[in-house]
Amino acid sequence: MELDLVEISPNAEPPVCRIVDYQKFVYAQKKKQKELKAKAVKIVVKEIRFGPNTDEHDYNFKLKHAEKFLQEGAKVKAYVFFKGRSILYNEQGEILLLRFANALEDYGKVEQLPKLEGKRMTIFISPKKKK
Repeated sequence: MELDLVEISPNAEPPVCRIVDYQKFVYAQKKKQKELKAKAVKIVVKEIRFGPNTDEHDYNFKLKHAEKFLQEGAKVKAYVFFKGRSILYNEQGEILLLRFANALEDYGKVEQLPKLEGKRMTIFISPKKKK
């Protein structure tokens, strides 16, 4: 009949085997794996860049983009990039990021508070779960 003996569950007592066409069995397994992979949630991270002396209009413009990103279900990584001697204003950058996180409180929650890494200070905001 050109069928194969395939071990389905080796850990069961006694082990479970089935007489099937092995090629069809392997194909079905791959198809199941592909479906599971397609159903997995893909996390998108959107970045928003500020300067330490970002003006009010630019701030509001970027805030609206961040709201849209969070409503779409993407995480937001906002950072202040310090060029040259502007690293002296790191308190100003931290205040800017905290104000940004506070404004986005309705749309997402802060995953990581502002942290200075080299010349950039970053904050992560993840979207709130939809009900």
